[in-house]
Amino acid sequence: MMNKRSFARPASARPHSSSSRPAHAPSSRPHSAPHHASGSVAHRPSAKPAFGSRPHVGASGGRTFSRPSFKGRSNFGAKRSGGFGGGGGGKKRFGGERIDVSRFIKKAVKVEEKPYVSKHTFADFPFDPIIQKNIAKKEYIHPRPIQDQAIPSVLAGKDVFGMANTGQGKTAAFLLPLINKVMKNREEKVLVLAPTRELAMQIEEDLRSMATGSKLFGVCVVGGMPIDKQIREIKHGVSFVIGTPGRVMDLIKRKVLDLAPYKSVVLDEADRMLDMGFRDDMVSILGKMDKNRQTLFFSATLSPEIKKLTSDFLKDPVFISVTTGETSKNIDQDVVRYNSKENRFDKLVEVLKNDGSDKVLIFREMKHACDTITKELSDAGFKVGCIHGDKRSRDRIRTLDLFKQDKINILVATDVAARGLDIPDVTHVINYDIPQTYDTYVHRIGRTGRADKKGNALTFVPQ
Repeated sequence: MMNKRSFARPASARPHSSSSRPAHAPSSRPHSAPHHASGSVAHRPSAKPAFGSRPHVGASGGRTFSRPSFKGRSNFGAKRSGGFGGGGGGKKRFGGERIDVSRFIKKAVKVEEKPYVSKHTFADFPFDPIIQKNIAKKEYIHPRPIQDQAIPSVLAGKDVFGMANTGQGKTAAFLLPLINKVMKNREEKVLVLAPTRELAMQIEEDLRSMATGSKLFGVCVVGGMPIDKQIREIKHGVSFVIGTPGRVMDLIKRKVLDLAPYKSVVLDEADRMLDMGFRDDMVSILGKMDKNRQTLFFSATLSPEIKKLTSDFLKDPVFISVTTGETSKNIDQDVVRYNSKENRFDKLVEVLKNDGSDKVLIFREMKHACDTITKELSDAGFKVGCIHGDKRSRDRIRTLDLFKQDKINILVATDVAARGLDIPDVTHVINYDIPQTYDTYVHRIGRTGRADKKGNALTFVPQ
């Protein structure tokens, strides 16, 4: 989220042990007994018992998978030209958009750019000492560009539209100054809207961390979780309500959530909320709030619909854009060509057993397809979890935690994981199904190559 002192992973060989490591220790991968999350977590195969070890014997039928050659060709020896089965110039129509396969192939480049020089340090911001203490505990010194530019405006009470690439710390850019605002006036309350329950829960977790010792409390209100508990917490008294638009509207209709005291509202990943069909809920919620509120929009893109909402609901906003292009320059992007269902799965296994495939996020279009590939990988001996909209919230939370803590190192997901989630150290994003739009592709691969680390993105393409 914010710039932090880097900690290098030890270069020594990692032992083939069965001991688990603490969630914070980056040096080795745990190899405990199989741990099933909703029946979808299993062992990593013996072919790759630890980070960085070279694969040898496969777990699928005892076959051996060799490392593919990358010389002058796409991954796995496929030529870079050609189309999807029947020609078509290397393009495929999905959801009305024609995506050229060549857009999935792009080598990471080391760009010699002048590093961003922040105008402030975190110590420069006039935060309450309690907030400064929490920042100091995390050893944060220099803010990221969106934080450096947005925090002064938010502290000044201005409306802000902030646009930044994924993984650049938008959450801290609004949470830190809003926590400070409420600490100055305990009567004020903050509403934060997010497109998915995972992102809402992550924001609430960040709030707890940043507001430690402040005696400020928040509640996460999302579908799939017990609404009675959320109602009790709101009635007990909270300063922050963080939730998805549908559940927030439900609480308003039940006359549990009165928006009158909420003088600040944040729409995080506003473009994604529009994509998910939340426009009417967003407009209704904003329309019920105090006209003199402070409104903050944060997004990775600026669509015409977002521009219209900005015009309708923000007063004389400060526009901040620190985006750096369509896709991150530090992500190696390539395609994997396959000619049959069996061949496709074999190539996936080959990727997963390669050195460096330490933490892999696999995207599928359909929920049932996520379940299918999760079971196949589990049966092959991999430690894998699965999340999608039909999973119970507690199972999704548990599986995400296992992935974040490296207790599983493969996560299969629909696009619920494509936006906003801060999952550290994802080495590979694999599009096992071609995404519907190129924007979706951009957001999916943004889960890797975060915080200036190198990432890898592979898209499976039929020959």
